[in-house]
Amino acid sequence: MLLLCCWLCHIGTGIAAVRLMPGVASIGLASQVSILEDPGGRLSLADVQNRGNEFRPAPVTGDAAINFGYSSSAWWLRVELEPDPAAPRDWLLEVSFPTLDSVEYFGPEGAYMATGDRLPFARRPLPHRNFVFPVRLGETGTGTVWLRVVSEGTLTVPLRLWQAGVFWPDSQASYAVLSVYFGMLLALALYNLLLWFSLRDHNYLTYVLFAASMAVGQLSLNGLGNQFLWPDWPTWGNLAFTVGFAAAGLFGALFTRGFLETRRNLPRLDGAVTGLAALFAVCIVVALAAPYRLAAILTSLTGVTFAVVAVLAGLRCWRAGRPGASTFLLAWTVLLLGVAVVGLRNLNLLPTTFLSFYAMQMGSALEMLLLSFALADRINGLRRAKDAAQSEALATKQQMVGALQRSEASLERRVAERTTELEEANARLRENERQLQALAHTDTLTGLANRLLFDARLEQSMQQARRSQGQTALLLVDLDHFKAINDSYGHAIGDEVLRSAAERFRAAVREVDTVARLGGDEFAIVLAAIGSAADADRMADKIVAGLREPMRVLGMPLEVTGSVGVAVFSGGDLSPAELVRRADRAMYAAKEAGRGCFRVHSG
Repeated sequence: MLLLCCWLCHIGTGIAAVRLMPGVASIGLASQVSILEDPGGRLSLADVQNRGNEFRPAPVTGDAAINFGYSSSAWWLRVELEPDPAAPRDWLLEVSFPTLDSVEYFGPEGAYMATGDRLPFARRPLPHRNFVFPVRLGETGTGTVWLRVVSEGTLTVPLRLWQAGVFWPDSQASYAVLSVYFGMLLALALYNLLLWFSLRDHNYLTYVLFAASMAVGQLSLNGLGNQFLWPDWPTWGNLAFTVGFAAAGLFGALFTRGFLETRRNLPRLDGAVTGLAALFAVCIVVALAAPYRLAAILTSLTGVTFAVVAVLAGLRCWRAGRPGASTFLLAWTVLLLGVAVVGLRNLNLLPTTFLSFYAMQMGSALEMLLLSFALADRINGLRRAKDAAQSEALATKQQMVGALQRSEASLERRVAERTTELEEANARLRENERQLQALAHTDTLTGLANRLLFDARLEQSMQQARRSQGQTALLLVDLDHFKAINDSYGHAIGDEVLRSAAERFRAAVREVDTVARLGGDEFAIVLAAIGSAADADRMADKIVAGLREPMRVLGMPLEVTGSVGVAVFSGGDLSPAELVRRADRAMYAAKEAGRGCFRVHSG
């Protein structure tokens, strides 16, 4: 019972004060901190001071970070500092987890400071990517430091006490390392973006979006985004961590699906990859519209699952000999190894060194570099396969040539005769194909383009105008009173009138333009790549004037006029059908204006 009472007294009184000795540059405080959970988040400093016997040691050892996981409680941390008489009195307390929502500092002699990623960067006590508080100790005795920490995300509290003269040079080194890391991400993203512009391979675009999303998440995780990119936008600073890594998961899944061609190579795993990509997209929506903690937990679980699926897909493609699969598998392995090293360091199973501290950054940087190499390796693999196929085809062809050369003279003669017959047959087939194609695209009466070819030429001309930011025009021509000619002189005369009109239209336009008969006495002219709308007006006037010239049809003089509707396309989302409707309305406007003239659609 006496031992039990001593143990309970030890729990109640907390941990011995941290002894600050001369020459000590920094001290990890995690194992020397007492903690108290405030589930309702309503306790004040005076309340927790009165509950000193309820504090308990933090469940860590060594320099490992205190990790409360995803907790909705407010957590109070207490540390007693006892400086040696010869030790300095001014220190810096660093909380090196920039995604915490709120960190309140209560120091000796009533000092109070509050910060967090939900507050603007200017509210921080010192301009640093992490949360840094100046600690001023009295000349004698101990000083107590209290921290109140709240966060909807993972609640990790790495604590270290620094001498100012050591802290700032060490910070400069960490800033330099992170600058190299993000510079590498930027260089890889820009390089592959240029490759996407050149090759138009969607894998390069998803890689660039993956790198950009990873950079956003890492900028939030390391605090650089809050300091330099969005210091006055704390709402985004709080969301950037989850949104960035969820977007990285989304584009990473899409990259995996496209790079490994899982739909064709791994149909069973393709459903899992697609489903995880959709789940990452849901995480982004949840982060923006639902409680942050739900999005953070969902993103973490989805990320762990996707890591396993990606490695499994890479392993199966590597075993199948797919181009670039080995480099892809190595890239994901390196990233997961870096995450594992950070986790082991946080659990104090590995010492805190430069490599273990920046393992995740180095792992992700190597992953991005290896994925870039994997893209190149995949292209080279496809090129090698193509070269091998061409070499095999060439060797087969040479063997066939050698066999033919060794054949007997009679066989050569028969082959030559058969070849001649085949060439003649092919020539007949080509001629028949040409005639069939001409019949399929040509009006049999006038020899002009028919409706099918007109639709294709109009679409082609409008697409070319969009690309070159130029203009194209459509003229619809309807012969006036053509029915009266048919009724008075017969269809034979009417057909000759149509042929004569077609010849006049063909002679009036340029070679690049298209003249088509749409049916009956209705014609269409597509003017490609015109300089301005005035060119279309001049051509319409020329068509009207050309039709007014008297015709002699089978020795009989006839006078024919036409009504012309003009519509000009200058880019935009206008469809060919709508352009035809505009020209048709303009043509009917010409008929209403007395026929034998043209009208332009005015919008």
